[in-house]
Amino acid sequence: MAGVLARKAVDYVKSKEFREYLMSTHFWGPVANWGLPIAALNDMKKSPEIISGRMTFALTCYSLLFMRFAYKVQPRNWLLFACHLTNECAQLVQGTRLIKYKMSKKEESEQK
Repeated sequence: MAGVLARKAVDYVKSKEFREYLMSTHFWGPVANWGLPIAALNDMKKSPEIISGRMTFALTCYSLLFMRFAYKVQPRNWLLFACHLTNECAQLVQGTRLIKYKMSKKEESEQK
C-alpha cells in the first residue's frame, strides 16, 4: 500500500500539472505569505513588551479574511489557508500574551 502511494506521489510530482502549479501564483503567493506566521512564531520567544496590540488585531483580522478567501477561491488554495490558519493561531497567542502582560503590569501598579 505504501509503495503504491509513494509511486502515485512521484508520478504527480513529475506531471505537467504539478510543474504548472509550481509556476503559479496559487503556489508562490502562499509561499511568500509564510513570512508572517514565521515571524509571529519567532516573536513568541521575545518579551511581550514588544507586542503591538493594534498590529496583532490587524493581522488577526487579515488572516481571518484571507482564510475565507483561500477557502472560497476555486480551486481552493489549501496552502494559503494553512498559512493564514497558522498566522491566526500565532496572532491569537500573541494577543493573549499581551493581555496577560498588561494585566500583570496593572496588578503591580495597584499593589504599590
